[in-house]
Amino acid sequence: MTLMTTRITHLFLDIGGVLLTNGWDRRARRDAAQKFALDLDDLNDRHKMSFDTYEQGKLSLDTYLSQVVFYQERPFTREAFKEFMFAQSQPKVDMINLVSALKWKYRLRVAAISNEGRELTIHRIKKFTMTAFIDFFVSSCFVHFRKPDADMYRIALDISQADPARSVYIDDRALFVEIARSLGLIGILHQGFDSTRQTLRDLGLEE
Repeated sequence: MTLMTTRITHLFLDIGGVLLTNGWDRRARRDAAQKFALDLDDLNDRHKMSFDTYEQGKLSLDTYLSQVVFYQERPFTREAFKEFMFAQSQPKVDMINLVSALKWKYRLRVAAISNEGRELTIHRIKKFTMTAFIDFFVSSCFVHFRKPDADMYRIALDISQADPARSVYIDDRALFVEIARSLGLIGILHQGFDSTRQTLRDLGLEE
């Protein structure tokens, strides 16, 4: 049974963990350390000190890698390491298909609100043809601040001129969903395809 009577007009989503796997997370760094024979603790320590700045668009990927990996001579190339980083991104096909179907069926405006560095963002947008079903991207590397900053959501609302009460935000991190709800959006904590699809159906969005 549909619980929502107000028609939803906008759908805002995180990318990593919802539409795609995470771009460069702890698991990916662990795998990189194994593949390239790196000290994982050192890699993670340096990552923590540099990655937020990279995600805010204030470091290039090359500078990030210079600080985190290539601060000393390595027996592998920078390009080989980048290729490995980019290869970690994989689609969550069920979610992509669901969002695409809902967008066209209900003529939704769809936007991504995500924390990600520029090169990874652009690679992921192009590789998975996300402009086919996402109208615009509020990425931390474009706006120069990151979630949990509430201005990330405000920018999406301002650009789209969306009514928060008729807008849904989906994220796999509870804090980010809570912030969306504090701004009046309908928040969905993504814990899996089936539960998210059912919650959207309860809101009147059925593919």
